[in-house]
Amino acid sequence: MAETSGKLELYEKLVASIPGVERKGATVPYTSLNGHMFSYLSKEGKLALRLPAEVREAFLKKYKTRLCEAYGVVQPEYVEVPDSLLAATSELKKYFNSSYEYVSKLKPKPTKRPRTKKT
Repeated sequence: MAETSGKLELYEKLVASIPGVERKGATVPYTSLNGHMFSYLSKEGKLALRLPAEVREAFLKKYKTRLCEAYGVVQPEYVEVPDSLLAATSELKKYFNSSYEYVSKLKPKPTKRPRTKKT
């Protein structure tokens, strides 16, 4: 588990690189904007980034990695970040920024508000 906690520290350092972005989630740390998740750290300690198509393709080739898979389902917009890149915050930061920019252009998801009782 110590290895995962080190990755959590690296993830938090990455999240802190964009002012105003906060890490959410207790068991699965993640970041989101306007209801769209754009990064998360899996229970296995793998960082996933949501990237736009052109950046995603270049990332997959450059780092010889793959799309993320969660619960047996491939997540087509998420790439698995190699551990070596997670440790290189300055290099990873441009992809994290790209992920943030990508979701910032998506239509905000409506918030779920608790139902109020009619009287």
